[in-house]
Amino acid sequence: MPHIVLILPTSTYRATDFVEAAERLGVEITVASEDRPPLAGAAGTPHVLIDCKSPETSAATIVEHADRHSIDAIVAADDQGVEIAALAAARLGLPHNPPIGVAATRNKAMLRRALARAEVPQPAFGVVNTAEDAVATVADLGAPAVLKPLGLSASQGVIRVDDAEEAFAAAERIRRILIMEGHSPGEPILVERFMPGIEVAVEGLLFDGKLEVLAVFDKPDPLDGPFFEETILITPSRLHPEMIDEVVRVTERGVGALELREGPIHAELRVDGSRVILLEVAARSIGGLCGRSLRFGLLGSSLETLILRRALGMPVAGLRREGPASGAMMLPIPRSGIFRSVQGREAALAVPGVTELEISMHPGDVIRTLPEGNRYLGFLFAKGPTPQDAEASLRAAHAKLEFVID
Repeated sequence: MPHIVLILPTSTYRATDFVEAAERLGVEITVASEDRPPLAGAAGTPHVLIDCKSPETSAATIVEHADRHSIDAIVAADDQGVEIAALAAARLGLPHNPPIGVAATRNKAMLRRALARAEVPQPAFGVVNTAEDAVATVADLGAPAVLKPLGLSASQGVIRVDDAEEAFAAAERIRRILIMEGHSPGEPILVERFMPGIEVAVEGLLFDGKLEVLAVFDKPDPLDGPFFEETILITPSRLHPEMIDEVVRVTERGVGALELREGPIHAELRVDGSRVILLEVAARSIGGLCGRSLRFGLLGSSLETLILRRALGMPVAGLRREGPASGAMMLPIPRSGIFRSVQGREAALAVPGVTELEISMHPGDVIRTLPEGNRYLGFLFAKGPTPQDAEASLRAAHAKLEFVID
């Protein structure tokens, strides 16, 4: 029986989906995570204790595990595990991405520099160490600009500024967020020119360096700042086919610049008229539970199933996404506080086209709005004959939900 190590950080939303995919494939799994308590959907499985903040040490732990248990593949569910997976797979001679390329997907400054060397279209940028340097860099690049911590995800700490003077306060706020997340307040900050336009996302699988696009998502809600809370994702994209082709070409150039070769990728891009700009490339699949909006082939295989099949070298047939338009909504957080409950679930699920609602917060959880926050209240899913129908269903269902937050 094939044996996969699944790297499932304790904070992941995706333990259940990956474990269920492995069970459907009849695959033996070992879960690698930071804590020993059972993860959702992973109770009773063999466990390896790792530290996602120490990729080298964690990779060595997985290699040591391989001395006792034959491993056929290593798959990381989220950003926190991709470096560990690349390092361990390289040492074990398993299919993998180059660790340096994967590291660049986890560090925004490394990513920008790699894309710049390959002349991939991206925002003009600078890397600063002080709030004073941020002010000077914004003045040099031109406003509006966006300040970002190098290693946080889910738009945490990402702030738009409309003039150089705002950059000082934004940089200081990012410093406080870094401290809150256990990072050094002295970490550099990325400053980049704000790029107007609509935002899209590309989901794909790499086969020995060749990109197979699984879906292109529209993000119909404007992402213009000052903070960048993602909400709705809809596929297929409503862009003109020629623009979709250009989005894919720019994504391929970004993947090539990082020399990524195997497994899932997720890219974020801006489209402004005829110009396509690459914002980010990740060496993992779409975040949160948004992958549930995708089903493939006649049997409706999940995204996680395709990822595991590819990792094991199994045939991956039916890459074509199923027919109906589909979408996901990452439920926005209306205000910071203590989450108590959600009302209107039944009414939301009764909206035509809505297929699923999952609330990921529990009563008593502390929730924070952006830029301090990095979690979602939950996820809403819908399908429809057209992208417009799927989007309308998500908006109608969301309007029926009421969150009780103290």
